[in-house]
Amino acid sequence: MTDSVLNVVLGLVATAISASLGWLAQNLRRRRRLERVREFFGMPGRTECLLVVNRRGGTAGSKNVSRNDVYALMELATLVKECGAQADVVAHDEVRQGLGTKAEFCLGGPGSNDRTAAHLANWLPGVRFVPKPDPPYGDTISVGTEEYRRSEATSASGDRVYVLLARLHAGPDTRPVFLIAGQTATSNHAAVRYLVAHHRRLARRYGTEETFALVLRVVSPEAYGPDVVELAADVTTAATTRPAAQVAA
Repeated sequence: MTDSVLNVVLGLVATAISASLGWLAQNLRRRRRLERVREFFGMPGRTECLLVVNRRGGTAGSKNVSRNDVYALMELATLVKECGAQADVVAHDEVRQGLGTKAEFCLGGPGSNDRTAAHLANWLPGVRFVPKPDPPYGDTISVGTEEYRRSEATSASGDRVYVLLARLHAGPDTRPVFLIAGQTATSNHAAVRYLVAHHRRLARRYGTEETFALVLRVVSPEAYGPDVVELAADVTTAATTRPAAQVAA
């Protein structure tokens, strides 16, 4: 074998080794990223999680689901599939199990989701959804001393709606519950998109087992849909603190 042929062979071998090492490194990075996502959402591969479905607001007893809530459920189902888990879709009034055995995504405010109402009462006692007499404004999200009220396009601040995004843990080494409770179906969809897009940032801030509660602001949903979302406040402390009147009682 001449030197030129030997150099070609060695070059091909070196290229093959380099490509293999690069592929292995990329594969390891992908696996590590996937494991971090699974840890944050509490969904190891081949496990089950709950997608708790609400009903369309204002239709008590109905099994109808708003279109934007369906879109939100579809995006959650995609996330579950990417984690290698299996989604069990259950109506809010048909769930009969506690917290911690399965990861859970609970969609909708307490007016349309009975399980959300239970989660708020037991785990986020500082949060209330206060009905307003004028239907265009919807429920006001009250957390501690702060209120987050929906506004219309004619108001000084423009058209804005709010949604509570929270992660709850019943105890150490339990699966989390993600609570998505908005003033509208569009705000629920927006919160799901925010969660999927920002889970790495949330994981760095809160780790894999810490409870958090955030109020998100959806800007001009009539024009932008669920796409323009911003953090209004981290309300974790106020949300998890029982009001003094309840403590006294």
